[in-house]
Amino acid sequence: MTMLAADPVTDPAEENAAARRRSALVAGLVVCLAALGVVMLLSIGVGARNLSPATVWDALVHGRGGEAELIVRHLRVPRTAAGLLVGAALGLAGALMQALTRNPLADPGLLGVNAGAACAVVCAIAFLRITQPGAYVWFALLGAGVATVAVYLLGSGRGAASPVRLVLAGTAITAVLTGVISAVVLTNSIAFNGFRSWTVGSLQNVTASVVVQVVPFLAVGIVCALASGSALNAMALGDQLATALGARMARIRFLGIVTTTLLCGAATAVAGPITFVGLVVPHTVRAFTGPDNRWILPYSMVVGAILVLTSDVIGRVVLWPSELEVSVVTAVIGAPVFIQIVRRRRLAQL
Repeated sequence: MTMLAADPVTDPAEENAAARRRSALVAGLVVCLAALGVVMLLSIGVGARNLSPATVWDALVHGRGGEAELIVRHLRVPRTAAGLLVGAALGLAGALMQALTRNPLADPGLLGVNAGAACAVVCAIAFLRITQPGAYVWFALLGAGVATVAVYLLGSGRGAASPVRLVLAGTAITAVLTGVISAVVLTNSIAFNGFRSWTVGSLQNVTASVVVQVVPFLAVGIVCALASGSALNAMALGDQLATALGARMARIRFLGIVTTTLLCGAATAVAGPITFVGLVVPHTVRAFTGPDNRWILPYSMVVGAILVLTSDVIGRVVLWPSELEVSVVTAVIGAPVFIQIVRRRRLAQL
């Protein structure tokens, strides 16, 4: 007598809970996108020069010339676009780094990526006489890539990369590159003058041409990062189990390094080093989404953009009519969050 295998029984309660969870995540993402739209409007409407909402709208939509059009279309719109792209890139890069290394401390600043980009820009200014910010992107990408590869190779050693070794390798690479930067800028007045306006981490002098230059790099990086959610979920199970499930670990890590380099290098080239965004955004997002990287990555992209644009708007208002650099505001916001993360997760023991 032939026994027929029974169909697997699915618990309706579990299905309903999963459906409610997905609905909540979709609704949360929609709310974040709406908040991002509001912050973008504030970024276009708020500045050192007081313009009424009607004037801003007329200059944005009709563009009839004059000072208002110059301020809105040629200054604030590129600045808002830059903040949107930089925040999205840094949020994605932080989430990607933390998933790739399985290290909650992973961040473009902590792992030497920002230092690599900054060192390359300094050398370009000092030795190649590069003075246009639009040309910094190529050197920032190169420096970020070299620093990322160096940190990963040093952190891997003869085995798999561990959180402790990656943090130590990132600290060592950052220290070396910071020493090189200091040596160059202290002995070269041209490099000092060019670098001091870039290293503060600001969106104030970003032009439309710079934004256009980095869009292809950021677009490729964003698409690759968002497409890697399932692979990162497999990696979270451990190398052996992920390999058994068919994941190609070397390929995933290589693509992750390339994607992180594109995102961090282009973002740093536009605005200079901006810290804490890639560190605190994924932790904040993970508290709502859980450990699923398919949701962490898009949430981190949107929330990162919200954080950078909000920080830029706060920087314009808090010292009006002067401005406070966006990197200062993100540090003020991010440092307490980072301290809370360390205390809650006992990361100081790493």
